[in-house]
Amino acid sequence: MDTLRQRSSGTRPCPCFSPTGVLDSDSCPPPSPQRPDQELTWSWGHGSRSALDRAEAMAPPPPPLAASTPLLHGEFGSYPARGPRFALTLTPQALHIQRLRPKPEARPRGGLVPLAEVSGCCTLRSRSPSDPAAYLCIYTYPRGRRGGRRRAARTFRADGAATYEENRAEAQRWATALTCLLRGLPLPGDGEITPELLPRPPRLLLLINPFGGRGLAWQWCKDHVLPMISEAGLSFNLIQTERQNHARELVQGLRLSEWDGIVTVSGDGLLYEVLNGLLDRPDWEEAVKMPVGILPCGSGNALAGAVNQYGGFERALGIDLLLNCSLLLCRGGGHPLDLLSVTLASGSRCFSFLAVAWGFVSDVDIQSERFRALGSARFTLGTVLGLATLHTYRGRLSYLPATVEPASPTPAHGLPRAKSELTLAPAPAPPVAHSPLHRSVSDLPLPLPQPALMSPGSPEPPPLLSINGGDPELAGDWAAAGDSPLSPDPLLPSLPGSPKAALLSPITEGAPEMPASSGLLPPTPDAPAAISTGGPPDHLLPPLGTPLPPGWVTLEGDFVLMLAISPSHLGAELVAAPHARFDDGLVHLCWVRSGISRAALLRLFLAMERGNQFSLGCPQLGYAAAHAFRLEPLTPRGVLTVDGEQVEYGPLQAQVHPGLGTLLTGPPGRPGREP
Repeated sequence: MDTLRQRSSGTRPCPCFSPTGVLDSDSCPPPSPQRPDQELTWSWGHGSRSALDRAEAMAPPPPPLAASTPLLHGEFGSYPARGPRFALTLTPQALHIQRLRPKPEARPRGGLVPLAEVSGCCTLRSRSPSDPAAYLCIYTYPRGRRGGRRRAARTFRADGAATYEENRAEAQRWATALTCLLRGLPLPGDGEITPELLPRPPRLLLLINPFGGRGLAWQWCKDHVLPMISEAGLSFNLIQTERQNHARELVQGLRLSEWDGIVTVSGDGLLYEVLNGLLDRPDWEEAVKMPVGILPCGSGNALAGAVNQYGGFERALGIDLLLNCSLLLCRGGGHPLDLLSVTLASGSRCFSFLAVAWGFVSDVDIQSERFRALGSARFTLGTVLGLATLHTYRGRLSYLPATVEPASPTPAHGLPRAKSELTLAPAPAPPVAHSPLHRSVSDLPLPLPQPALMSPGSPEPPPLLSINGGDPELAGDWAAAGDSPLSPDPLLPSLPGSPKAALLSPITEGAPEMPASSGLLPPTPDAPAAISTGGPPDHLLPPLGTPLPPGWVTLEGDFVLMLAISPSHLGAELVAAPHARFDDGLVHLCWVRSGISRAALLRLFLAMERGNQFSLGCPQLGYAAAHAFRLEPLTPRGVLTVDGEQVEYGPLQAQVHPGLGTLLTGPPGRPGREP
C-alpha cells in the first residue's frame, strides 16, 4: 500500500466556557483543519467570515471529475485485526469496498458507500504501543430496508507499513481526500494530499426551540443532530430559546465575525425570527449575508422539505427528514435565497422566506395551533375542520407579472408519498428546565472514553483506540461491536444520572455583559413580532392605498384562499409550487375562487402531496408568477399570516428581493433520485 509521511492534523480543541456559559473561542487552542463544498455560491471549505471573503468564495469551482474516476486505491485490514481484509477505492461520488480475504466477494453486499450518505471521518490510533497500525473511521447514514436512515460506522486498519507514522500518513491521506470530496475542495492533481488542504472548522450558532413540533426538538437535537455535526467536525454553540422573539433579540446583538452560519433547530417560525432580526440591525446589508440553515424539528417544516428536495432525497417526515437535512448541512454550501418584503396596513414591514396566506390556508394554520401537540398531524385535523366550515372571502388581488413565465407549474415527475410522521417519532422527551434568559451548549471534544470491543470468539479484547493518536486514556460505551472504535456519539457530558445528557449553563436574567470572545452582544430590548425597520427599499411598490402603476394585473371576486409562496413547499409534504427555486426572483401566486366543492378542494390538497395539483384541471384554481403583489381583503374579518405568523388584518403588499439572503442547502442532487 502506497504510503506518505505527513504531519499530524492535530487534536480538536477543548471546550472553554466564558462566565456567561457561552463558548469562549479565545481561550481554546487552535482548532484542527476542516471542511467545504462544491457547485454553490458559498461553502464551508472557504471558511469565510467577512463579506469580502464570501465574495471571493463565489469564484467558479474547478471542473468536476467524472463520477467513476478512481482517486485513491489501497488495501486495508479491519477492526479487530483478525477480521477480513478489504480493497478500498475512492471516487468523486462513492467509496467502493471489496472484501479480499478470507474469500473475495463476487457481488459485495454494502460495498458501495455514496458520499451523500457520509457525515464525516476521522483517524484513530491503538492504545497498545506495540500496534503500528493506524485506523480510518467513516461515519455513514444509509437507508434501511424500510426506508429510514440508520447510523453505521466503518473502521479500516492501515497496516501496510512497518511504522505507525507511515500508516498514520496513509490513513490521514484517505481521510483528507474524503473530507475534501465531502466539502467540495479540489484535490491536487499530482501533489501530496495532506491535512493542510483543509481549512479551519466552520463555527455554527445553533438556535433551538425546545417546544418545536410535539416538544421533541431538544431530544432529537441531542440524539441525532449534535452527534452527526460532531462527526463532520463542525464547531458549534447551541442556545435554547425561551420565549417568542428570543432568537430575534439574539441575532440583533450577534457579532457576525465570530460565526460562519446560523442554524435553527425547530420549525419555520424560528428562522422567521432570525431573518427579521438580521434585517432589523443597523448593519443589515452585511448581516443579511450571514448564511442561515434549518434543521426540521417543528410542525410544518416547509423550507426543510424544499431543502430536502433540492438535495435529491426522497420526500421524508420526522426523523428521516431531520437526518437528510443534517447530512446536507454537514456537506456545507450556501445558495442565494429570495426574500419577500411585506408591507402591512399600518405601514410596518416584515420579511418572508416562505409564504403570505389568506383564507383557507391561514385559517387552518392559526386555528390548528391548539392541536400543536399532534405535530404535523395538526394540519390534517385543521384541514378536516376547515372543510367542514368552509368560508369564502371577497378581496382584490393585484400583481406585477413576471416578464418570463415559468414553463409550467406542473412537475415532470410525481413525488412519492412519505410515511406518516406519527409512526416515526420516538417517545416524548422528559420536560426540560428553563433558565430566565437562555441556556448554552458548546460542542466539543471533551475526552470521550471508550472501553474495549469484544469480537466473537476472541480470547482477549482488541486494542483500545484513540482519536488522531491523542489521549491514551479515552474510554466509553458502545451500542454494538460493529461500531467504530471511537465516535463522537456520547457527545454531551452528563447531567446527574445521564451519561449522554447536555451540559447546560444557565444565564442570569436581564442583559448580562458578555465578553468579546463570546460572539454575542447584550440583547436589545423587545421588538414587535413582525416588524423590521431595515432592509432594502421596495422600488416596485407605490405607497399602500395609492393607485398601482401600469402593467399590473388585478383580480377581484370571492376567494377560498390566496397563497403567495417563494420556495416550492408549503409543508414538508405539500408541494405548492413544484417548479419554484430558492433564487428564481419570483413570488408564486396561487388562488382558489369560490364555487369549488369541498371534495374538489380536498383533492387539490391531496394532489399537492405530489405537486401535481395543477394537472387536475380545476377551473377555480389559478396561478401567476410575479415580482410584486398587493392584496386588499374586502371582507371585514379574516386571518392573514406571514410564514405562519399571524399579522394585522387589512391591505398588504409585497415585493421580491432576489438573492437577498443565503441559505445553507448542501450540494444539489438529482430530484426524485435517492443516493
